[in-house]
Amino acid sequence: MKSNIIILIFLLTSCSSYNLNSVDTKPYNSKGFAYIYSDQDYDNKLIRNKMNNELLQISNMNLKTGTLIKLINPKTKEYLVLKNLKKIKYPDFYKILITNKVASKLNIDRELPLVEILEVKKNKSFIAKKAKIYQEEKKIPSKAPVTSVKIANISKKTPNTNKINPDKIYILIASFYTNEAANLLKQRINKEAPNYNTKKIKIKKRSNKEFDVISGPYKSINLVKNDYISLKIIGFEELDIYINE
Repeated sequence: MKSNIIILIFLLTSCSSYNLNSVDTKPYNSKGFAYIYSDQDYDNKLIRNKMNNELLQISNMNLKTGTLIKLINPKTKEYLVLKNLKKIKYPDFYKILITNKVASKLNIDRELPLVEILEVKKNKSFIAKKAKIYQEEKKIPSKAPVTSVKIANISKKTPNTNKINPDKIYILIASFYTNEAANLLKQRINKEAPNYNTKKIKIKKRSNKEFDVISGPYKSINLVKNDYISLKIIGFEELDIYINE
């Protein structure tokens, strides 16, 4: 029993980002897949509330209604700053719910809808070459100062659909300050998730003081989803997903 307590303390003190229930004042930041809204999913009760696919609307369950969110396409670096419409229930594998119009504006790959989400504090603004506030956003009431927020200049170039290399998807499980702590976490997954294919789990050294525990690569969302759910079952929260790194 004492040895288990010592290991737990070691993990908590060595980890740079892995903390299941920590209080963090930093802006919310996460990477993963977007759920693109459809009326059919609403009719089938996969989505609890209705959205308008003709408008720029987003919903994140972790942030308050009216929170400003910078939504980024990590492949193209295009982004929008939009308000969180409201908390709408959607499958928790996904990081955010977006309308078709948002997906189109950001040129998001429908088969691999990877996005990065960054909470925008009220005292911050983003400057672009051509600033624009979309009229759709003005219809959503909020106390957030939308007039001070500027939208990125979205490129009108048609995305290149001829992919040379297929995308490889990874789950970022946790980051640690030491390789020893990263290995302890790998052992924990082996013990608590015996059906998990531990050959997928790797330790990636980013610097002398940063070691990432990752899982992958995966070639499809469904393969990622299975392992993502397995990790959630044993207590991991807010797992980030990225591609081709």
